[in-house]
Amino acid sequence: MVFKRRDRRSPLQILTELVYPRGGWGRAFLYVQHRVRRLPDSPERIARGVGAGVFTTFTPFYGLHFVIAFLVARLIRGNILAALSGTFFGNPLTYVPIGIISLKTGYFLLGTRFDEGRHRSFFGKFADASRDLKDNIIALFTDAHPNWEGLRVFYHEIFFPYMIGGLVPGIIAGVVAYYLSVPLIRAYQYRRRAKIKAKFSAIKKKAQAEADLGPKAD
Repeated sequence: MVFKRRDRRSPLQILTELVYPRGGWGRAFLYVQHRVRRLPDSPERIARGVGAGVFTTFTPFYGLHFVIAFLVARLIRGNILAALSGTFFGNPLTYVPIGIISLKTGYFLLGTRFDEGRHRSFFGKFADASRDLKDNIIALFTDAHPNWEGLRVFYHEIFFPYMIGGLVPGIIAGVVAYYLSVPLIRAYQYRRRAKIKAKFSAIKKKAQAEADLGPKAD
């Protein structure tokens, strides 16, 4: 196939690049930034898309961030591709602080607090929920009885506070991303149009000069 990778990656390489992409996160960020600036749309619509993508990273719907970003961008009339690129804000380097901020905000808004000694630890609740989910799927095809306790605890103590708490910092981060993106995108588009205009002007002058010289004598 024409677009097939020549260097086939092993499963370990694929997993490693999800955590730390080839060239580093700095280079990956610059690439996404460059692609966003070159989108053929108004600075405001592109910036709204970026804001939608950044907001989405504060939601607990991991694995569905592209879908959420798409829906939010449609709702606020932002650029869809910019929204998908904006989800890059959420990565293995930022998910931990995003999760902590969202959870603590959620506990504050709900008037609750996270108790490590209650039921299980933070990571223990994730493990219990994952085990219940796996066992309940198996129970659909066997005589085993489903158990929802781990999922129930995870929902009430992790997922719901995360979902509620992520709204406030998510909106703030999205708005900040919008106002930072608009002038940067506008300046980039202005410089790009100026370069294109200068290039065509040079071509036009060259063609005009050649026309003025006329056909060369034999």
